[in-house]
Amino acid sequence: MNFRQGELSTPAPPVPGAGTAESRRARSVGTGRAHAKCILLGEHAVVYGAPALALPVPQLSITASAGFSSRGGDPAGVSFTMTGSAWKQVGTQASEGLRRLTTDFRSSMGIDDGRHLDVIIDGSIPLGRGLGSSAACARAVVLALADLCGREVSQRTTFDLVQAAENVMHGKASGVDAVTVGASAPLLFQAGEARTLRVGCDALFVIADSGAVGSTKEAVDQLRERFRLHAGAEETFVRRASGLTREAVAALAAGRPEELGPLLTEYHGLLRDAGLSTDRIEAMVRAALAAGSLGAKITGGGLGGCVLALTQPEQAREVTRRLHEAGAVQTWIVPLRRLVTHV
Repeated sequence: MNFRQGELSTPAPPVPGAGTAESRRARSVGTGRAHAKCILLGEHAVVYGAPALALPVPQLSITASAGFSSRGGDPAGVSFTMTGSAWKQVGTQASEGLRRLTTDFRSSMGIDDGRHLDVIIDGSIPLGRGLGSSAACARAVVLALADLCGREVSQRTTFDLVQAAENVMHGKASGVDAVTVGASAPLLFQAGEARTLRVGCDALFVIADSGAVGSTKEAVDQLRERFRLHAGAEETFVRRASGLTREAVAALAAGRPEELGPLLTEYHGLLRDAGLSTDRIEAMVRAALAAGSLGAKITGGGLGGCVLALTQPEQAREVTRRLHEAGAVQTWIVPLRRLVTHV
């Protein structure tokens, strides 16, 4: 994973354990935090080397706390407790990914004292909605373990640990989630490189949860099978997705939301035509556009999840209302300008 400096960089997160000798001492409890993300354009195509435009969603977060205990445990030497309304249940794959992460962390840090780990995870990111819940969970756990052990963890090591857990959860993950859940500004991600984007728009995004759990792995497998059965389908999809994403980057930088919106809607058409939308998602996209949204699309892997609507501030209330009428179970507002730490 490459992180460029200056304008083309992902801002480095605080490194647990860095600073004075006092701050490097191990703690009795370590804590870590990460936030949600959503994909503006580039879903699925990014796996095939195309660019993806991703947005951090700081309103939704996950916090992890970690401590050593003397009690026995599973063979991996770690127990996970999930709290919070969004985390009352967690899938086997997610648990296995986190176990893999803690094993890799101990190995990379040379921690082999045999002590059992207790990790408590509290999250407000809905599971299976394309908002990066698994990557945010993994990042929060990495930072909590580093804080607990008083170890410095580089961006590269953090990314590798999170990505390993993501690959267990989703199969071959692109890496965009692993980066964006720790970012503070919109990112362009491609082929293992991430750069912060210039933003000239005052518009905002309404994220609307359809209430339906999607499966990134199932969606990825479905699209791969489609490409296998239809000659030229992969090339056509990736080429068009890449073009739309690059146009969106230019519109975002130039502050032209009226140009960015239709690009989102067109990308939604690509995903819909690939069979990755649902009836409720389609109803929500139509509702957002009818209410004055500049553009709307499904975000994430598909087959459920969330709708993303680009909206001028004065239209946000009506767009939100219409989304709820169309079936949204909850919504969040993400103002673009507030995300930008440097332009």
